[in-house]
Amino acid sequence: MKTLHLSAEKQEDLRTAAGIIRRGGLVGMPTETVYGLAANALNGAAVAGIFKAKGRPMDNPLIVHICELSQWDELVDTIPDNARKLAQAYWPGPMTIILPKSKIIPDEVSAGMPTVGVRFPSHPVAQALIRESGCPLAAPSGNLSGKPSPTTAACMAEDMDGRIDAILDGGPCRVGVESTVVTLATNPPRLLRPGGITLEQLESVLGPVEVDPAVTHPLAEGVKVASPGMKYKHYAPKAHVIMVKGPFDAYCALVNQQQESGVAALCFDGEESFLHVPCVPYGTREDAASQAHEIFEALRQLDEIGAKIVYARAPSPTGVGLAVYNRLIRAAGFDVMEV
Repeated sequence: MKTLHLSAEKQEDLRTAAGIIRRGGLVGMPTETVYGLAANALNGAAVAGIFKAKGRPMDNPLIVHICELSQWDELVDTIPDNARKLAQAYWPGPMTIILPKSKIIPDEVSAGMPTVGVRFPSHPVAQALIRESGCPLAAPSGNLSGKPSPTTAACMAEDMDGRIDAILDGGPCRVGVESTVVTLATNPPRLLRPGGITLEQLESVLGPVEVDPAVTHPLAEGVKVASPGMKYKHYAPKAHVIMVKGPFDAYCALVNQQQESGVAALCFDGEESFLHVPCVPYGTREDAASQAHEIFEALRQLDEIGAKIVYARAPSPTGVGLAVYNRLIRAAGFDVMEV
């Protein structure tokens, strides 16, 4: 399959991408979080193509993207008041709300579960593609399953060239990690995946919100995946990543005593000069938003430099930092060291 490389700056290219969606094809699209692999969310056969292209397990549900609040009503059974308040506060934006699904949602989207996650992205190109396509779009991150998510069209092409119909280039993504996922199908609401909308922001609207244990720990055996990103290992480079907790001087001592070849450090900006191995920084220590913006690109760079063992500085699991911590601990397969 030849993958078309399209520019969101050209209206003709946007129409071409929308035509592919309407015909049941697959298009890479930018969002404010990461690039997504989009198909008509109401076409089960098209959605099945997403799983094939990504090599994604069919038990991993997808998120449905809309461009107008009015589209939400037909996708879910009912919309409770707390959901409307949450949408009013943070949509359009990097937040997915899970509710009991309506009958028009194919099982391929919901992985056979009775719920569906919906989000209203703020990226103007994503909104334009949904509008031009005339349907809501199912769109997981546009990477091969298990690899770091793409935040540029070029990164998506590394994984998807020859596997999908087109990639619509809308520039780099602003947030850099996938959307916050909160389910309102439980009482109290539960945070299933942290993202750009923080736990504190959710609680300012909803009151108490439980944090699912799978946010910071492996998914318990036999538990169904209720949200994307809950699988054991995800977002991972080829290297063996070890997340290191502790003060910087102890981290330096650990890294600098490593003698084997292929060792690298995933550190914060400005720390490279203290380390005697190849380094890839991912944002500043005090700025979780910069870490979120850079984490996936940094994980891909580790492959580019041929890293085999990576000692990664642990971010603070608060605010947006919880999203970075969640992605990094999964990239490490929960291999964590305290120093």
